[in-house]
Amino acid sequence: MLRTLSIRDFVIVDAIELDLASGFTVFTGETGAGKSILIDALALALGGRGDASVVREGAAKADISAEFSVSNRYEGSPIDTSEAVRAWLTGNEFDSEDGAVLLRRVIDNAGRSKAYINGIAATAGQLRELGEMLVDIHGQHAHQSLLKADSQRLLLDGQAGLQEDLQAVGAAYKNWRALSRQRQEFETNAKNVLLERERLEWQVSELEKLAVKPGEWDEITNEHSRLSHAASLIEGAQEALNLISEADAPMLSQLSSLNIKIGKLVDVDANLKPVLEALEPARIQLQEAVYALNDYLSRVELDPARLHEVDRRLEAIHSASRKFRLEPDAIPRELLTLSAQLQQLADASDLDALRAQEEKLKAIYLGLAQKLSKARLKAAKGLTNLVTAAMQELSMSGGRFVVALNPCDPAIYGIEQVEFLVAGHAGVAPRPLAKVASGGELARIALAISVITSSATATPTLIFDEVDSGIGGGVAEVVGRLLKRLGQARQVLCVTHLAQVASQANQHFQVSKQSVANKTVSAIDGLDTKGRVEEIARMLGGLEITATTRKHARELLAS
Repeated sequence: MLRTLSIRDFVIVDAIELDLASGFTVFTGETGAGKSILIDALALALGGRGDASVVREGAAKADISAEFSVSNRYEGSPIDTSEAVRAWLTGNEFDSEDGAVLLRRVIDNAGRSKAYINGIAATAGQLRELGEMLVDIHGQHAHQSLLKADSQRLLLDGQAGLQEDLQAVGAAYKNWRALSRQRQEFETNAKNVLLERERLEWQVSELEKLAVKPGEWDEITNEHSRLSHAASLIEGAQEALNLISEADAPMLSQLSSLNIKIGKLVDVDANLKPVLEALEPARIQLQEAVYALNDYLSRVELDPARLHEVDRRLEAIHSASRKFRLEPDAIPRELLTLSAQLQQLADASDLDALRAQEEKLKAIYLGLAQKLSKARLKAAKGLTNLVTAAMQELSMSGGRFVVALNPCDPAIYGIEQVEFLVAGHAGVAPRPLAKVASGGELARIALAISVITSSATATPTLIFDEVDSGIGGGVAEVVGRLLKRLGQARQVLCVTHLAQVASQANQHFQVSKQSVANKTVSAIDGLDTKGRVEEIARMLGGLEITATTRKHARELLAS
């Protein structure tokens, strides 16, 4: 749950630090005092979008911190999210030893943003991912989204926890449609595909006949160079051998004699020893050269037939490289590439196989979509009953809410579209929500859905930002009781303008605007019993607070 919220230099907030408790907490105040600014600041700390406009005028940066406790299950809640949060923190190396999570967001007046989790630099995406596990915010315009078909479907699927089923259906749909497009393209461009296949078959055939092996080009060019220069190689090697060991005064013999003479002189003067040590390795190296030259001459020979064969091979490879506009050593790779393209085209060109595979993928999609439909039907019945029951409490006696599943063409989200229908009173057939619900009815239905869906979520902290707009009178008191009941299993924070809702809270904060040094700033104060009487009386009676409104306020609090 959210323990503390610290806000500095955010919009019209100078410095505010709130200590929050469990249960149901409300924020009240005059219009424009900055009640929703608190929610906006928290949303920023949870990874929401922000820019330089959120920085208070004249300040260098806006700084928002939110501390959560995740050490224990929220008292009264059947759902424990602490293990999931701790696992996420450990997996992302943001461990917390004391069971607390500190989220911080800083935005400077140039629009640059920094994010931190437990004092460690993080990304806004990581803040959002973790924030979704900690807080669920229902905005003051949430009821407007209920008029959109996509929002209705997402709400039902979210309530039923069908995200994994949706992903499976979406993936199967993409696979099926991709193959369907491939088959359609083949049918449309069959002639072009056939020509391309013939071209590839000819190219692959040519290269397969040539059968150039990887590395063959380097090997054959070296061999050609050796064969074409065989005579000069033999002549040069023999001349070197003669000079070293076979001439009248060969180098090796002269060096050996010199070594003997220097060896004798070393016995007379040891200072000549380094000379002898330098000459002896030279003699050994010359001897090794003689062995190598003899071995080379025993192997090298004139082979005109082989030279002719190598010439022909070089010319064939050269011709292919010019024809295919490739480097000679790239020919083996090109054969592999063309063969793969030909195989792919051959597979794609088998129209009967394509159709069979398309039908198979379609059947997989339909199987998954039908499974999703069954789960949606069950969830639709449950949501229908729960919202209809809530409508009776919200002064819509006899009214009915229906979640209809209308068949539609196969789509990425399944084979039906979700539609919310409502009947405002008994004896009337349910009709689409967008066509029949008045503003007040829509607000009440939206609130009922918010409370019901929140009851099913594992998120420990729920925030309602003026979702009770358009509601008044006795209905407002019912709304307050609903939120208070929800606060028994969740931490519920609510921005409200209704005294009947505020009177139900366990904790009450008043938000006000003040003028400080010719600048407007927002302030917030926790109210005691006396303060709550005055604030609820203001909400009931407006600017002039009378003994009667105070009495009414005390009655609301007492109830």
